[in-house]
Amino acid sequence: MIKFGTDGWRSIISKDYTFDNVKIVAQAIADYIKEIDDKRPVLVGYDTRFMSEEYARLCAGVLVANGIKTYLTKKPTPTPVVSFTVKNMNLAGAIMITASHNPPQWNGIKFKGDYGGSALPSIIAEIEKHLYKNEVKFVEPENNNLFSYIDPDKDYFEHIEKLVDLNLIAKSKPFAIIDPMHGAGVGYVKTLLEKYGIKHVQIRDEKNPYFGGVNPEPIYKNLGKLIDAVVQNNADIGLATDGDADRVGAVDEKGEFIDSHRIYALLLRHLVEVKGLKGGVVKTFSTTNMVPILANKYGLKIYETPIGFKYICELFLKEDILIGGEESGGIGIKNHIPERDGILCSLLLLEIMAYYQKPISQILDELFKEIGYHYYDRVDLHLPNEIKEKTLKIISQNTEFAGRKIKEIQTLDGYKYIFEDDSWILFRASGTEPVLRVYTEQFTKEEVKRLLDEAVKLIEKMK
Repeated sequence: MIKFGTDGWRSIISKDYTFDNVKIVAQAIADYIKEIDDKRPVLVGYDTRFMSEEYARLCAGVLVANGIKTYLTKKPTPTPVVSFTVKNMNLAGAIMITASHNPPQWNGIKFKGDYGGSALPSIIAEIEKHLYKNEVKFVEPENNNLFSYIDPDKDYFEHIEKLVDLNLIAKSKPFAIIDPMHGAGVGYVKTLLEKYGIKHVQIRDEKNPYFGGVNPEPIYKNLGKLIDAVVQNNADIGLATDGDADRVGAVDEKGEFIDSHRIYALLLRHLVEVKGLKGGVVKTFSTTNMVPILANKYGLKIYETPIGFKYICELFLKEDILIGGEESGGIGIKNHIPERDGILCSLLLLEIMAYYQKPISQILDELFKEIGYHYYDRVDLHLPNEIKEKTLKIISQNTEFAGRKIKEIQTLDGYKYIFEDDSWILFRASGTEPVLRVYTEQFTKEEVKRLLDEAVKLIEKMK
C-alpha cells in the first residue's frame, strides 16, 4: 500500500493517501531520524494541494510525539525553499507534503536529507524498513515546546540574490509573465522582481487545489493560459513552475513553448561561457543529447543516471557537479543546493536575456545553429499494469521501429532505441503513476510527431 517511487511516496487522496497512512510514513521517518540524528530539528513544509496543510500538521505531531524538535512552515512553501532551509539551518532533514506535478487527486510525502536535497536511494530504503515497525505516536503539536512555526523566505531570497544578477536584469527592462500554476511558487519569483522594479504580471496565483483543471506540470499542454498571457501582453518571456516549484517551463516572446531540454542547454552554456563556472554535467536517461554535445565542447565530464533527481543529488554530494537536470524540468545548479529549483532557473533565464540583450527565441536559435536543431516531445499513456508489462516485453525485442533500424537498445531506465543518426525514443513505466511514458528526440518536428504516433499505435494494439 505504501511504496516510495522516484521521489518519495505519492498516492490518491482518500484511497491510500489517508490520515492514518500519512502518520505511518511520518512515524517511519521519525524512527529513521532517531537512529541517525536525534539532536537536530526537522522541518515540515507543504504545497497548495487539498488538505496539504493538515497532512503537514499531522507529520509535525508525529515528530514531536517522538521527541524531535519540529518546525512547520507558516504557509505553502516551495520544495527548493524547504530544502535550502534544511541546509541553511543545519537541520536533520525535512518532510515535504506534495505530489509535485501529479494530478490534483494525488498527494505525497518527500523526505529531504540534511544536505538539502532529495533522499538518496539508501535513505529511502532505510525509511521503508521502518514502515509498520513501531506503533504510531502522535500529539497535537501546538503548545508543545518542541514545536514552532517558521517563515524561511528571507534567508532563501538573500541566497538567490547572490546567484542571480538581478541588477543586470533590471537594467535590461524585461517584461515577464509568471505562472506558478496555482502551486507553492506563488509570489516567489514575483517578490524578487518587485524588489528590483522588474515589470511582470503573475497569473494563476489564487489557491485552487484543482489547479484550474490541468496538472500543475509546466509542459506545453498545460500552459495555454501562460502562452495566451505572453502574446496578449506583448511580454518578453513567460516563466512557469510546477506544483511545488522545483521544476521550470518557459514560453518565448512569440508564445512558443521552450521545453526543459532547451532550458537545460541554455543554462549550461550560460554557466560556463558567461559565469565562468566548471564542473561535471549530469543528465537523466530521458534528457536531451544537447547536454553531452555542450559538455564535450567545454571539456566537462558527463554523467547519465536513471530517472529521478535522487540520482543526480547523489552525484552532487560525491563529485564536483556544475549542473544536473532531467526531462521533467528539474534542474540543480552549483553553489546552491543539490536540489531542483524552478525559481532559480526562472530567474537565470531572465539573466540570460539581459546578458545577450536579445529575445529568448533569438538566443535559442543561435544555440541551435551552433550545436544543431533538436526537437523533443513525450506522450503519457494510462495503462493497466499487465498491459504495461506486456508492452515493454515486446518493445525490448524489436530490431526496427517506425521503419527505422535500431542501432542499440539501452536499458538504464526503460527501453531506449538509439537510431543510426543517434536520435532516440524511450519507453518507460512511471515510478509514481499507472502510466507508460514515451519520450523522443529527433532532428525535425515532423519526425518527433511521426515516431510518437507510431508508438501510440503499437501500444494501442496491446490493449
